[in-house]
Amino acid sequence: MKTTAKTGAAVAAVAVVAGGILALPSLLDQGPRAGTEQRLQAEPGQGKTGQGKTGQGKTGPADAKPFTLVATGDIIPYPSIVQRAADDAQGSGAGHDFRKILAGVKPLVAAADLAICHHEIPYGRPGGPYTGYPAFKAPHQLADALKDAGYDSCSTGSNHTLDDGYDGLVRTLDHLDRVGIKHVGSARSADEAKAPALLSAGGARVAQLDYTYGTNGIPLPAGKPWAVNLIDQNRIIADARAARAAGANVVVLSVHWGTEWQTAPDRQQLDLAQALTASRGTDGLPDIDLILGTHNHVPQPYEKINGTWVVFGMGDQVASFYEADKARGNMSSIPRFTFAPAAAHAGRWEVVKAEYLTQFSDMGPPFRVVCTSCAASDTAPGAAKQAAYAAVDKQVSAAVLARGADRQGLERATR
Repeated sequence: MKTTAKTGAAVAAVAVVAGGILALPSLLDQGPRAGTEQRLQAEPGQGKTGQGKTGQGKTGPADAKPFTLVATGDIIPYPSIVQRAADDAQGSGAGHDFRKILAGVKPLVAAADLAICHHEIPYGRPGGPYTGYPAFKAPHQLADALKDAGYDSCSTGSNHTLDDGYDGLVRTLDHLDRVGIKHVGSARSADEAKAPALLSAGGARVAQLDYTYGTNGIPLPAGKPWAVNLIDQNRIIADARAARAAGANVVVLSVHWGTEWQTAPDRQQLDLAQALTASRGTDGLPDIDLILGTHNHVPQPYEKINGTWVVFGMGDQVASFYEADKARGNMSSIPRFTFAPAAAHAGRWEVVKAEYLTQFSDMGPPFRVVCTSCAASDTAPGAAKQAAYAAVDKQVSAAVLARGADRQGLERATR
């Protein structure tokens, strides 16, 4: 992300929404991960329910059952958000606590069998300094809050991955390892860069891949061209096929792409989505089962292309844009897809239900992430905020459905 967020006295974004101004337009070194095939064979049962985090078992017909996958957009802790986390940590002995910021969406994330975040920025050194645009560095306690919320994996490839150099990249992945969150998109070794994040739910092995359009002009570390996965159509397809050949039943692609502040997908997004969803293996089945987009700040449409769901852009999940003309950067969608065993193809799962929810970074104070599509029946915030949340829900829904996803079976959910 390339825009700024002001700190200081908060201009309540909810009031802007309600007024109708918004317009659509110590580190634990885990060492390098094993290669793709080894990881797929060695890591059964990682989901939250059934053959989930607490369960172990083979992937086979006896284990096969539906599972839900939830994803959320870019997490970008601007300085005002970092300060909120410091304030929320007072008296706890911790320097920062992001759990209260995410508490409003925790029920949705924790209830999903698999939950994926987009980890936009690197962690700074313990104690800081923590910085915002143009080079972000956040407190590592964010990893603890993501784990507490229920995330299983995070994409880490973005234009800000190298904001604190290779050391920041390593520091971030080490902390995600520390709390037990899988990650993909950046790497500490060539072998790690080749391996997807491996998850498991409903008896299915799920491989997550991740790539970014660039790193804001920061060169890849010398001698480490594998440190950040860059978008390359042929490589993406090859990696998806390698994951499938190694035993993945579902391949999910996270991709950092598109034009900032633009609701409509740009030509790169449209062309790449068309090519990737059209790609088929020797069995005639899709190489990629779901595409999840990040980077644009604002919610973008969902669309089923060549039979595969594409979320062009979820928008920012955690961001703080105080300027009225950028307040829509505080809105995002939450896609939720239910996968079930494909009756016609043994060993494959397919999307049988597609849903979305809406969310909002409420400036407060205090700053909190809110599920706005869940809030219609909640009178606790008061009438003014209820109206503001309803306006956000309407605007996000308009963006999500702009390419006719409702006619393709996408449903709006409220819980």
